[in-house]
Amino acid sequence: MSVALSVARMGEADDVLGRAWTRVRTNLRHSAGQRLFDQWLKPAELIEGSDAENVRIGLPSAFAATWVKSHYADRLFFEFRALLPGVRAVSIETLSDARPPRKLTVEAAPAQEAPERAPVRNTSHQFDPRFTFDRFVVDASNRVAFNAARALAEPGRPRFSPLYLHSGTGQGKTHLMHAIGHAFAEACPESTALYMPAERFMFEFVQALRAKDTHAFKARLRGVDLLMIDDLQFIAGKEATQEEFFHTVNEFMGAGKRLVIAADRSPTALEHVEPRLVSRLASGLVADIKPPELSLRRAILAAKLSDTPDANVPGEVTELLAERISASVRELEGALTRVVAYAQLNGEAITLDFAVATLGEVLRGAQRRVTIDEIQKAVSAHFDLKPIDLLSARRAVAVARPRQIAMYLAKRLTTRSLPEIGRKFGNRDHSTVIHAVRRIEDLRGKDQDIDGAVVALLRQLER
Repeated sequence: MSVALSVARMGEADDVLGRAWTRVRTNLRHSAGQRLFDQWLKPAELIEGSDAENVRIGLPSAFAATWVKSHYADRLFFEFRALLPGVRAVSIETLSDARPPRKLTVEAAPAQEAPERAPVRNTSHQFDPRFTFDRFVVDASNRVAFNAARALAEPGRPRFSPLYLHSGTGQGKTHLMHAIGHAFAEACPESTALYMPAERFMFEFVQALRAKDTHAFKARLRGVDLLMIDDLQFIAGKEATQEEFFHTVNEFMGAGKRLVIAADRSPTALEHVEPRLVSRLASGLVADIKPPELSLRRAILAAKLSDTPDANVPGEVTELLAERISASVRELEGALTRVVAYAQLNGEAITLDFAVATLGEVLRGAQRRVTIDEIQKAVSAHFDLKPIDLLSARRAVAVARPRQIAMYLAKRLTTRSLPEIGRKFGNRDHSTVIHAVRRIEDLRGKDQDIDGAVVALLRQLER
């Protein structure tokens, strides 16, 4: 290996533990809420001496450490395990009794050697116990991904591999991957499995390069029966990591073994990823998870409440959350957790006014309303049409399909009724709007161009 290539590969070794801590803090801020986070969790710091197996979190006082330990010890452990599966323990300590806080800079990252470990057996401790198939709420937006995940976990030779899951943040990709692990462990107890975020893959690979022992790294990954890599988009632009990952994918496909990949976009939409790797990823089953519709959001909240029977949450509060928080399942569940936690901590009853006061900035952030006029302008620009074309009687596919997409987006992004939407599109009947919505829903599962256009427009309009 040339010195230049070796240096380039070493340059991919970011401070994974520090970045994981940053992401854990972000997740906790969303789930706990800003006020609770600021009071108890914001002062927490990563202590010098933490490593990829034993994480040490420090609080400024013994009282704060005790409170966080009693309320968030398990959550911190699972948050770290979701990002770094090698984590074995998360300890919560008082800063005055511990070593200085760890500096979250790449330069301060210790050059620790990645320990050589045998593949982790399919035991339940490897996967988050909250994330099983039974606890995944299914509807049309995620049914293909759910069914594909269950099929891949079944014993016998897999019907397809790799399985590539993609969606926006917080839509359930990681949940499905952990659910696959649980189900595969139960169906094939003598087999081996490994879940690994892409950042961890990159970190361990570079550490193996530093130790001049890439053989152990390759043997550990390629020796398992089920490999799951999360957040693949993070290897974009990392040429050395992509090369190793490409060979890993080839190895699994050639051996007919199970491989699951998750990312925030489809394979063809990945930027700065080698074409040959994109081709391999797209050759399996690609399943997307769309943002949850209102009915699914209601069902998710109902399932969440069934796990907390002591929480008395009125229907008008859950309806408020379901209607106003639509972008992410994780944010939706976090908002409910925050309302319940605040009520219990303050000894207050949960009412609509209490929920609004508690979730002020969350609700305001989700409050932006897209108008049908904005949708028509965006769709017209995307398809190089004039807005008046969408209101015309023209039936050519070049006009009719964008018109149907605009109606679909109007139904999804606005609170307008079907007759109101029809009137905004040249006084069309509500049945025309229904047909347009169903047609685009159907085409999104069959036509990548249509689905890509809808995704791009959704991102543009929901900014």
